[in-house]
Amino acid sequence: MVSRSYSNLLDLATGAADQAPAPAALGALRRRLPRVVTTAGLIDDSPLSPSTPSPSPRPRTIVVANHLPIRAHRPASPSEPWTFSWDEDSLLRHLQHSSSSPAMEFIYIGCLRDDIPLADQDAVAQALLESYNCVPAFLPPDIAERYYHGFCKQHLWPLFHYMLPLSPDLGGRFDRALWQSYVSANKIFADKVLEVINPDDDFVWVHDYHLMVLPTFLRKRFNRIKLGFFLHSPFPSSEIYKTLPVREELLRALLNSDLIGFHTFDYARHFLSCCGRMLGLSYESKRGHICLEYYGRTVSIKILPVGVNMGQLKTVLALPETEAKVAELMATYSGKGRVVMLGVDDMDIFKGISLKLLAMEELLRQHPEWRGKLVLVQVANPARGRGKDVDEVKGETYAMVRRINEAYGAPGYEPVVLIDEPLQFYERVAYYVVAEVCLVTAVRDGMNLIPYEYIVSRQGNEALDRIKPEEKKSMLVVSEFIGCSPSLSGAVRVNPWNIEAVADAMESALVLPEKEKRMRHDKHYRYVDTHDVGYWATSFLQDLERTCKDHAQRRCWGIGFGLRFRVVSLDLSFRKLAMEHIVMAYRRAKTRAILLDYDGTLMPQAINKSPSANSVETLTSLCRDKSNKVFLCSGFEKGTLHDWFPCENLGLAAEHGYFLRSSRDAEWEISIPPADCSWKQIAEPVMCLYRETTDGSIIENRETVLVWNYEDADPDFGSCQAKELVDHLESVLANEPVSVKSTGHSVEVKPQGVSKGLVARRLLASMQERGMCTDFVLCIGDDRSDEEMFQMITSSTCGESLAATAEVFACTVGRKPSKAKYYLDDTAEVVRLMQGLASVSNELARAASPPEDDDE
Repeated sequence: MVSRSYSNLLDLATGAADQAPAPAALGALRRRLPRVVTTAGLIDDSPLSPSTPSPSPRPRTIVVANHLPIRAHRPASPSEPWTFSWDEDSLLRHLQHSSSSPAMEFIYIGCLRDDIPLADQDAVAQALLESYNCVPAFLPPDIAERYYHGFCKQHLWPLFHYMLPLSPDLGGRFDRALWQSYVSANKIFADKVLEVINPDDDFVWVHDYHLMVLPTFLRKRFNRIKLGFFLHSPFPSSEIYKTLPVREELLRALLNSDLIGFHTFDYARHFLSCCGRMLGLSYESKRGHICLEYYGRTVSIKILPVGVNMGQLKTVLALPETEAKVAELMATYSGKGRVVMLGVDDMDIFKGISLKLLAMEELLRQHPEWRGKLVLVQVANPARGRGKDVDEVKGETYAMVRRINEAYGAPGYEPVVLIDEPLQFYERVAYYVVAEVCLVTAVRDGMNLIPYEYIVSRQGNEALDRIKPEEKKSMLVVSEFIGCSPSLSGAVRVNPWNIEAVADAMESALVLPEKEKRMRHDKHYRYVDTHDVGYWATSFLQDLERTCKDHAQRRCWGIGFGLRFRVVSLDLSFRKLAMEHIVMAYRRAKTRAILLDYDGTLMPQAINKSPSANSVETLTSLCRDKSNKVFLCSGFEKGTLHDWFPCENLGLAAEHGYFLRSSRDAEWEISIPPADCSWKQIAEPVMCLYRETTDGSIIENRETVLVWNYEDADPDFGSCQAKELVDHLESVLANEPVSVKSTGHSVEVKPQGVSKGLVARRLLASMQERGMCTDFVLCIGDDRSDEEMFQMITSSTCGESLAATAEVFACTVGRKPSKAKYYLDDTAEVVRLMQGLASVSNELARAASPPEDDDE
């Protein structure tokens, strides 16, 4: 159901349904709309004027997920209304009861699990909104099928669980039509958010891989939206993820969030690696928080596994039905001297049920003493997907259970009990209570809360203690490939593919001393009790609020088309260098100083570093203007710069400013006392070691500078090696008069005191000594070494060398944190700017020259 008011706002998808929301529900939906509705389809989200009083609204979070935490009950007859109840098994249901901020209001947006007839959708939407604070998204049947069972379950879900579509039977080849349906479904969800959001106050929390492009739709409409995303599935390694044809679209969509959450560091590390390898983004840790800079916006990464609802589990444990079921199971198993080992899994290919059964078979084969005594109860929940692979898992499971029971069973004893029908939650809890060991052998799983539920259930309560009198203890055998494994340090971790090792782990869990079992249980219970779903939700929302707190202090605007849309966010004082502005200042100035970096500024990063003929001609034109003093600052050697730039009046600073020359016919000078380069004998062997161990890296040995360049190496490995090399060089060169610095793709060692900032200061001072009162300064650079120039020309120290009315332009290339106050997007814009200034100089020169006399 798409709101007509918003049907034209987002153009990223096609084919989405356009249905009006329930008229009766619109009044409630609009209670929290943005403050000013101007015209149909357009909302003014500009800040309120100070004169407009506004009471502080109750904090609200809009939770968006594929399914609402609601169970729909179909009416007995068409004339009766639909009825609803909360889905107590849904994680999202427990957010509002578990949050440490009881004042927080939650609104849920998602689909219902039942197909609602079109005629009933308005009434259902109104009932859900008024009674449950839920806004249903009704997807057209064709889109719903291709979106969920198509793209989500055939492409994303297998790939995120490390299954490549090597053949049509393994997940299916990429289908562009399924992708389009996925995008269209996400657009419908976005429209539902737009119906209820107040962008100035509300938080939006999007859940899981079904809605990975939703952040782009929302960010496009509201540039400053406070948006979090949590991925509940694994995130695969870059080698797996990069096989996805729409890999960049999904990454960029996720980066339109303010906070992205993962269950484990491994999943976050894989995501960050993909951002680095495919988008060239690097991350850093700021006071314990991992952050990415994406077009000036800070995208934070949250690593925290979700927990269980302790209140719900304790309530279920106290139910009379639970006590009765526990007593029944005790009589069935413990009363006959049986030891229960429990597995609870969905019937799908990634849960490793067959591997678990093979391990059970191996255990019974190796340890005959457990025959007739050990029982594996395997609860097999229905698979969430469907298809050939699900049928194969079912067939294989049934066959293996029959084989094991026939080989090791006896009258009145079945070593494997398969429960292949859904259990009530209290029944599942009862099985947890009687199980001595819980076994999870999933080959890949995002989180898996079964071990947490088992630990809480084994803690029990007073009533259960009377039925099952024993000390609190529990044992876990868990796969190392599930999200909860890192948090369960007392569990026996296994590689589920190693059948013999799993069997040994099962046996060791059974025979472990009771005291050791109690200690492990106590440790696990303390963690699960303090890290429940409320702790998880509160922590995530607090981090989301922290990440978004400076939104109002930033200037934001959108760029890019379709799913490549992103928002540029800059400090209020950091703006793009406008051609009109600088040309006017350039025309007014009488004496100008222009300082330019070369590589990455005038010339893009490329294999061929030599300048083009147009660049040389532009610099020559600028140097011809007697009002200009142009200086080119570079890390290249002086001989290279001399050959590349035959401009007569161009000043050059080679090797980051160690060598200086004011014009082509002048002698090279040095900016500091002569450097002793004997340190190279120490540094070069160290760099050679890293060159040999880092494929694609090279060493550049200049007269006073040594550079280890890893631009062509693997980005992750090169960055790791660079950090290690910096530490190594700083250690061995501690007593040498040199500085070690890491730049974008290199590590440099150069004499102390050499900097481009020193070049800027000397240039302006020399111009002052010659009686030139500089009233225009332009400095452009692209990397960390250029920040020293920016700092110098904007400092009070440099102000003494300038005219009182001097206009100073410090400009960096690319939108990124910088000491410069201006930026240009890329080298092409720098070149266009230089050509424009050169044209102004030529124009001024023609205007100043006397007119030629016409021939009589």
